Amino acid sequence: MKEILRAEHITKSYSDKTVLKDIGLTLGEGELVCLLGVSGVGKSTLFNVLSGLTMPDEGRVLLNGDGSGDWQDITGRSGYLSYMLQKDLLLPHKYVIDNVALPLTLKGVKKKEARERASEYFERFGLSGTEKKYPAQLSGGMRQRAALLRTYLTGNKVALLDEPFSALDTITRTAMQEWFLEVMEEIKLSTIFITHDVDEAILISDRIYIMRGTPAGLSVDITVSDPKPREPSYTTSEEFVAYKKKIRGILFS
Repeated sequence: MKEILRAEHITKSYSDKTVLKDIGLTLGEGELVCLLGVSGVGKSTLFNVLSGLTMPDEGRVLLNGDGSGDWQDITGRSGYLSYMLQKDLLLPHKYVIDNVALPLTLKGVKKKEARERASEYFERFGLSGTEKKYPAQLSGGMRQRAALLRTYLTGNKVALLDEPFSALDTITRTAMQEWFLEVMEEIKLSTIFITHDVDEAILISDRIYIMRGTPAGLSVDITVSDPKPREPSYTTSEEFVAYKKKIRGILFS
């Protein structure tokens, strides 16, 4: 698999506290990698470094966006990776179609054309019929679908998703995970996905990085080799239970 993103020796401190220490990771083209760790371990800090919002004290972030093999140093430079936060951040006064099309209009695409281009994806993302609704009229799951489509329409090759389903109730979250697997198989967006949910990481990932310690480091890289998309019943399989036992043993050792 061709690598599209690489982080090397990332270290970050705030005042006298080192949060990240010598972190390295890779992401392949079309791959979905989960960054798994307990709350507060530094996952969001690492995302801020990867996205260019925060400058590391040491290390660098490299992007092979055009697949040519010529790596571009994007350390401390925002706008190269798409970043979806836990909150959907949809603008309450705008229709869903205009919220989703926002990345296009910010690039100078006229409103009518931006709406037309965005509307082509509404059925694929399960949003048909919501174009002229306001965010407050949507369920939490539908709002997250809209936010993910908006992230996709930025046109960047890599997306960073920071616990996008954490605020949803259990039933909605399970349905969203199933939908997410299906749509990601279609769009093949290279993605790093933050979670503190072991089950979620195993269900959706191609690979899992386990983040732990103080300061935080990436202790292991686990490949989940079972074929995707994985049905909800996969969570009761022997393979799933074996992965879960292994990961919990690393997290809490």
